[in-house]
Amino acid sequence: MKKFNEKVREKFENFFDWIKGAELVELNDCDINEDPIRPELDVKFRTSFGRKIFGVKYKKEICAIMCFGFTNQIPKTINEFDLMTRDAHLQSASWRSKDIGKIAIAYTVWSKKKGGGKLIVKEVFKKIKKSNHLNRLVTLSPLTEMARNFHLRNGAKELQVNEESQNFEYKI
Repeated sequence: MKKFNEKVREKFENFFDWIKGAELVELNDCDINEDPIRPELDVKFRTSFGRKIFGVKYKKEICAIMCFGFTNQIPKTINEFDLMTRDAHLQSASWRSKDIGKIAIAYTVWSKKKGGGKLIVKEVFKKIKKSNHLNRLVTLSPLTEMARNFHLRNGAKELQVNEESQNFEYKI
């Protein structure tokens, strides 16, 4: 029993060590084949028109990834997301503004390490909270129980269930 308790304590400490030592970084690309939610979206899609890729980095390894874009409305499909991020991007360019949409829409998040998904949501949330132009963090999630449970467990509120997706909002 003592040996079992030591192993549990060691795993617990290792888990918190990686969480404490992790940092949020902006990425220029990611391996889209690792994305279990939207592997069909290429890197060009993920980085154009006010879209960003963030990762949680620990010891030179990316442990979790979140892709999102900026809009002024809440999309119900990836096609709407594409149009809305393009529109927000073009509006900001024509107004010579650095504000590219008021809403950050997360459309995919995945983790390679236990706790990474929750951590990246928390870190991106902090970054958005500090931004001058963003006032909402909303998801464009697949219609799965796993996505639903993940967001509800992590403090999001369900906004709507659509034909192809579901939207959750993290309160800023």
